[in-house]
Amino acid sequence: MSHNRPEPVTSERIELKAREVSFDWAETPLHWIPGDPFATHTINVLHLLLPAGERWFVHVYQQVLPRVRDERLRADVIGFIGQEAMHSQAHDDVLPHLKRLGLDPTPYTAQVDWLFERLLGDRTLPPGGPREWWLMERVALIAAIEHYTAFLGDWVLNADELDRRGADPTMLDLLRWHGAEEVEHRSVAFELFTHLDGGYRRRVRTWATAFSALVFLWQRGVRFFMANDPSLTDGRATFRQYHRAGRAGLLPATPDLLRSVPRYLSRAYHPSQEGDTAQAIAYLTTSPGVRPPGPSGGH
Repeated sequence: MSHNRPEPVTSERIELKAREVSFDWAETPLHWIPGDPFATHTINVLHLLLPAGERWFVHVYQQVLPRVRDERLRADVIGFIGQEAMHSQAHDDVLPHLKRLGLDPTPYTAQVDWLFERLLGDRTLPPGGPREWWLMERVALIAAIEHYTAFLGDWVLNADELDRRGADPTMLDLLRWHGAEEVEHRSVAFELFTHLDGGYRRRVRTWATAFSALVFLWQRGVRFFMANDPSLTDGRATFRQYHRAGRAGLLPATPDLLRSVPRYLSRAYHPSQEGDTAQAIAYLTTSPGVRPPGPSGGH
């Protein structure tokens, strides 16, 4: 591995734009991976975490946008904000469907909203050092989280076992549209952090916070879904189930998750070294849920 200053893969540069999408959930069953409620609900947690999380990303980035001195990065951040806002809305739209199927996610989403709006929101700090520290801490946290959203996006684009198991095509399309855009814009959050701060100790510290928070929230979400699923009599959720589903190709494999850690913590890390932009764009051009641009070429 190179120990030079992290550099983007220049050929990966593309203009980021939000894509209008439309998904019809009428035919999507509660267990959209047939016969596997655990894998279904593990992925369903995305619908609970992402709307609040991505609204938080947008809120933080709108605060730091005036500080961006590089025009290309500024354009990338604006494109990122547009894509994240669309992701948040698309996942939010799944929740009423889950409720109609007998699984009301409101108690859990209320906890997630509290986390992002209160714990990670704007604090009444004095101007100057403390306020600046908290803003840069959140920019670094988003870079760490985006490492994992890109990891998940790359995984779902290549998760052929989901197709083989007969997973619901509409849900797969939502996940792959979102995952492809995460791969497409995977460098933006890290480049923004590098542009504004880039401190290695901050990168390590916020990675540890982000990873711990994601694991904690995810396992709580899976347990909530399994316990409240009206069709299950024994709605337990265990790490052994996760490991088994990962080995079967229905969830990201545990060894792959662990290997992603030293990559982010490497001083030579740059997100463009991960994932495949061409694969992501190819999916986005054929996704059934993506609406074609209007005649003017707009969104």
